[in-house]
Amino acid sequence: MFGRRRQQTVPPYETTPAGTSPRLSPRSPSEAIKPVAPPPPPPRVRRPRGGLLSALSGALTLLLVVALTGLVAVALLEREVTRPGPLPADKAIVIPRASGVSEIAELLRREGVIERQILFEAYALLSRRRGPLRAGEYLFKANASVEAAIDTLIGGRAILHAVTIPEGLTSEQIVARLRDNEILVGEVAQVPPEGSLLPDTYRFERGMTRQQIVNLMQAKQREALAQIWSRRAPDLPIKTPQELVILASIVEKETGRADERHRVAGVFVNRLQKRMRLQSDPTIVYGLVGGKGTLGRGILRSEIEKPTPYNTYVIPGLPPGPIANPGRAAMEAVANPLKTKDLYFVADGTGGHSFAEDYEAHQRNVLKWRQIERARATTLEGPVDRAEPSPDAPAAPAGAAGPAGPAGATGAAPAPAAGGRPAPATAPGRRSSVDASEGTPRDPLLNRSFDLNSPQTVPVLRAP
Repeated sequence: MFGRRRQQTVPPYETTPAGTSPRLSPRSPSEAIKPVAPPPPPPRVRRPRGGLLSALSGALTLLLVVALTGLVAVALLEREVTRPGPLPADKAIVIPRASGVSEIAELLRREGVIERQILFEAYALLSRRRGPLRAGEYLFKANASVEAAIDTLIGGRAILHAVTIPEGLTSEQIVARLRDNEILVGEVAQVPPEGSLLPDTYRFERGMTRQQIVNLMQAKQREALAQIWSRRAPDLPIKTPQELVILASIVEKETGRADERHRVAGVFVNRLQKRMRLQSDPTIVYGLVGGKGTLGRGILRSEIEKPTPYNTYVIPGLPPGPIANPGRAAMEAVANPLKTKDLYFVADGTGGHSFAEDYEAHQRNVLKWRQIERARATTLEGPVDRAEPSPDAPAAPAGAAGPAGPAGATGAAPAPAAGGRPAPATAPGRRSSVDASEGTPRDPLLNRSFDLNSPQTVPVLRAP
């Protein structure tokens, strides 16, 4: 026991009186240089977590994961739908009415616009907020992407077709032209009243009905007539908008030249003010064939004085209704005619007319026109716009009215028409006749363009 050093347990720190800071008092220098371990942390108090907080945290985490996944999916979808499609060239495709998204996707896949139907349907679902996919006929560009195809269908930029209705056609002829159009569908309920349609070029989508075009033409006519009537000249011998349309239809059939409409209208207004008969050849034709619009031959001498409700050689004043559907320009001309003293006009051989204030001057213009007619008859291969009866046809009686002339160059002795001329002598056993309102270069039937400057093919109409 004496050989061993007695070990004593000494506390690492000396105690200090209460209220004073403890003072480190190492046992030896070696212990002084050793690091002192920090005191252990206080024990954590574990609090129980509530069920609502845990559920909210889980929901937020799940929502974040879903959102990130959705963003990635949308980014991938955007890349796919903007990729060029397989369509090698521009192509027009008709989307039927009442087609669903799946049906449209299948149709576009068959037509080669898209490759994957499910991709189209998914992007169409995402684009629904921009609007539904519309039916119609659409032009899809070459290599159109899915996004471009859907933009085309949502925007409704369908292909527009056009139908041109020239000035001066009758309502029956207009309906026949609409029936000949293969893009329009349906039937016209009934031929609209003469003069109630506004000639113009109308654009429409495939599937539009013919009756809708007729309704549109009638609405445009009412609108145009109301505007023109409101700014008419105050001293017109025309009392109603319908009378304006009647006279405008006569002016329309007498001349197709824009620079003459106001002057031709002035001639007829002057004759109405002087209570002279209008004596317009197109009214003879309409009185004979009605809405068919053309005789298919010239006007005979006997027909000039044949009483009909529309023959202005026989009836005073205006006929009971329009003889065609006039255009806006003809109605404007009648509403504000040129102020002249002209009472006569006759064709001048250039497509226009020569005007005169008295009968003597008119006679000189008629003689010039006769010379032009004779010169043309010797240079042409055959009769133009003439209807020659068989050689054994009886000759016209002496003193009979003369034949009608082209473009208003008509007349019956002793009272020549506005565009009148006296009857030429005819060879025994022959009657010559010239269609006054049809077959001339300015005939509306020979033109499909609105401004009547481009002669085109005339559709076949029913024979009168």
